[in-house]
Amino acid sequence: MKFFELQRPPHSGLSLAQQRKLWLRNFLKAFFVVFIAYMCMYLVRNNFKAAQPLLKEQYGLTTLELGYIGLAFSITYGIGKTALGYVIDGRNTKRIVSFLLVAASMTVLALGLFLAAFGSHVGIFVALWGLNGAFQSVGGPGSYSTITAWTPRKQRGRYLGFWNASHNIGGALAGVVALWGANQFFHGDVVGMFVFPALLGIAIGVAGMFIGKNDPQELGWNTSEEIFEEPVEVRNVESEQMTKFEIFRKYIMRNPWIWLLCVANVFTYIIRIGIDNWAPLYVTETLNFDTSAAVETIFYFEIGAFIASMCWGYISDLMGGRRALVSVLAMVALFFAIGFYKNATTELQVNVSLFALGALIFGPQLLIGVSLVGFVPKKAISVANGMTGTFGYLFGDSLAKVGLAMIADPEREGLTIFGHLLHGWGAMFTVLYLALVVGFALMLIVSIGEERQIRRLKEDDAKAAAATS
Repeated sequence: MKFFELQRPPHSGLSLAQQRKLWLRNFLKAFFVVFIAYMCMYLVRNNFKAAQPLLKEQYGLTTLELGYIGLAFSITYGIGKTALGYVIDGRNTKRIVSFLLVAASMTVLALGLFLAAFGSHVGIFVALWGLNGAFQSVGGPGSYSTITAWTPRKQRGRYLGFWNASHNIGGALAGVVALWGANQFFHGDVVGMFVFPALLGIAIGVAGMFIGKNDPQELGWNTSEEIFEEPVEVRNVESEQMTKFEIFRKYIMRNPWIWLLCVANVFTYIIRIGIDNWAPLYVTETLNFDTSAAVETIFYFEIGAFIASMCWGYISDLMGGRRALVSVLAMVALFFAIGFYKNATTELQVNVSLFALGALIFGPQLLIGVSLVGFVPKKAISVANGMTGTFGYLFGDSLAKVGLAMIADPEREGLTIFGHLLHGWGAMFTVLYLALVVGFALMLIVSIGEERQIRRLKEDDAKAAAATS
């Protein structure tokens, strides 16, 4: 673990003005490491989705077997977000994210080589893909921790928002990269869809471990708050003298704001996955769209999401760090966007509504993670972010995929909840509206706590300015 410890060399002697001048160049090194590393994690994650038709065609796997393999990833990914998030907090998360990219890529490489040598063995695939999920689980939380360690509070939202676009880019490129590698180097064999992205991930991960620093103090500088002359939050001062478990108990387990954000993330996931995952089937069954038009719905949703990832964090910075309040405003707009989607009848109306839905749902999706940064010390960011991810993935994602499938499937009898039968696509929209109302209420409560924090920090700023004048 010494390789992942934070380095604390003697102070460099640079003044704060000199550090501010050099800050952007050094921050961008760390930023692009976690940006590219997380983007590459999607190259060795979504390649499985792209490879599924060929795995069935060339190696005889069934749809159910592919489902088991995907489920293994979901379970270990969801649990690992909290479990590994606890482990990596207080360490060099930039280096850890790069190392975990190497580890994940090696499991994917092993899967490809095993497939080439021995053919399809579902048990081995389940084990390896589950291990891949565990290694990837804290890519997001670790990246959040590194970016937060470098950035001042007033600019944090925009940089976390820019970073969030990495998964849109990686997800979009995964299938293209995997298929290109298979066609170029493996004569179209699906084995190449695992081996080629894995080799790419290993190379980038190894480089990332040695480029940039995890925080300014590794350069012998001051903290980001001191560099930008912001008051240091009391919790960050207190946590320096606390053990990891004491930090976890006080700032995570006993922190009502973290629990509210975790539950809010469940309902955000229900809306996001409920729209994104089922849009192609919905327009096919209710509007009789052809296959090409149905597939295009994913594109428009993702384009909206990508643009939103670049904008929402910056908007929340302009509103003084009021992340939860911006989420609430996005949810108000979501109410009308869902209604427009529900009543859309043409391809243009559907695609416009999905673009809007992608852009709006990624407001709260992103800002829940940014908001929690304001409620915990820096040494607890990975586990806090991991917990919201665990809740969102294990509960929201699974409910949206399994629960909504039971409701929408015309061949089933629907789902009875509290004595009410929910059946058909109309009932699915009812669930989306209910999830939106609950998410709205939770984020409204969080916005009150956030406002108190912002006012408290402004008072601290005023006191610090008075003391230096």
